[in-house]
Amino acid sequence: MKRKYFFFDIDGTLAVGVPGKQYIPESTKMAVRKLQEAGHFTAIATGRSYAMAADNMKALGFSNMVSDGGNGITIDNKLIEIKPLDYDKCLKLIEECRQKDFIWAISPDNTKRRLAPDHRFYDFTHDVYMDTEVVPGLDPRDYDKIYKVYIACFSPEEEKLDTLQELPWCRFHKEYLFVEPGDKSVGIKAIMDYLGADYKDVVVFGDEKNDLSMFGDEWTSIAMGNAIEALKEKADYVTDDCDKDGIYNACRHFGWID
Repeated sequence: MKRKYFFFDIDGTLAVGVPGKQYIPESTKMAVRKLQEAGHFTAIATGRSYAMAADNMKALGFSNMVSDGGNGITIDNKLIEIKPLDYDKCLKLIEECRQKDFIWAISPDNTKRRLAPDHRFYDFTHDVYMDTEVVPGLDPRDYDKIYKVYIACFSPEEEKLDTLQELPWCRFHKEYLFVEPGDKSVGIKAIMDYLGADYKDVVVFGDEKNDLSMFGDEWTSIAMGNAIEALKEKADYVTDDCDKDGIYNACRHFGWID
C-alpha cells in the first residue's frame, strides 16, 4: 500500500475526556500502532505550543507533530521550526489593551511560562495551564518574538479591541482568550514539503472548530462521530465517536489496517 501521512487532533479525537483526566481508547492505540507497523507516517496536530505538547506527543506514542496551531513542526522528535505571531500586530494589540485597561500576558519563548506585567492575570483567571510569571513593567519590545498573547476578559468584551481582529484568536476558557496561530493545515503542508511528499496522501482526523482549517480539498478529511456539525459537513467521511472505536473503524473502512 502507498504510504499515507496521518495527522490526528488530540482532544476528542485521539483522547477521550477532559484535560487531566484523559485516556486513549485501546482500539485507537491499536490502530495507530498498526499504521506505524505498516510504514505509514503518523503525527499529532494540535494548537498547543511545542513546550506544552512535546510530552503529550511522546506519551501518545508519536514522534511527529504539528504544534502551535500550525506554526510549529516536529519530525522524528526533532523540532524543525516554530514561527512566531506577527510582531507588529501583537504590539498594536497590547498597546490597545493598555489603553483600554484589558489584562494581558505574553509567551515570548518556547517554554511552559507566560509573562504578565502584574498579578491581575492570575487573580482574574486562576489558570494553572501554564506558569504565570510577573515581570513588573513588562515591555513586549524587550523580546524579539511573540508566540502567544493572552487577554483576560469575559465574552463579548473582546469586541472592544479593534486590533484583535487583525490576529488569529480563540477562546477555550470563559475567563480569557488565546491569540495564537489557528491554521493546522499550514503545519501539515510544511511537514509534507519538508519530506517531499504529496498532499493527496494526507489523512486528517478531527472533531472541533479548530480542526476546520485542516479539513481541505487537497487530502482526505475524517470527522469523528462526536465532531461538530460544521466539521462533518466538510469531511470526506464521518466515523464513529472517539470512545466508540472511531479511528480504528475508519482505518479499517479504508483498508489502511486489517
